[in-house]
Amino acid sequence: MKERDARRQKAKASGGRAPVKWCAVCGRVISWRLKWRKDWDNVKYCSDKCRASGLTSRDDEIEKAILKLLQARPDGATICPSEAVRVLQPREADDSRQVFMEAIRRAARRLAVRRQVVWLQGGRPVDPSKARGPVRLRLTCSMGDPHDHTQAV
Repeated sequence: MKERDARRQKAKASGGRAPVKWCAVCGRVISWRLKWRKDWDNVKYCSDKCRASGLTSRDDEIEKAILKLLQARPDGATICPSEAVRVLQPREADDSRQVFMEAIRRAARRLAVRRQVVWLQGGRPVDPSKARGPVRLRLTCSMGDPHDHTQAV
């Protein structure tokens, strides 16, 4: 009974929806769970794997590389995340590039959470936590731009 009341109070406090956070490492959505009700403010990671790996200087380097690639393009231009792999690992075998691709996607999700980039599929913004298959990245349009059709992450 108490647990159900706690869920109802949490839902009311958030306007009827459970609160949402994003993982500090992979940028995926962390949905509120009843077991976290007392410690929700301290939840930072979506899994034990993310908690164990944490953020490294390499992660920061990847984010900077993505932003640098996008800034070198004309306004509104996009990149494929694999372009960042080719810049950061130019001479590696294709197999190791594929493994590195998830690190690139994690960095791009973190940038999306900070609203620095937008994930696109078929030219339309998509939720980075749910996107499957090929995606493109573009810089977020400047504030007040009428052509900015990004959806809130």
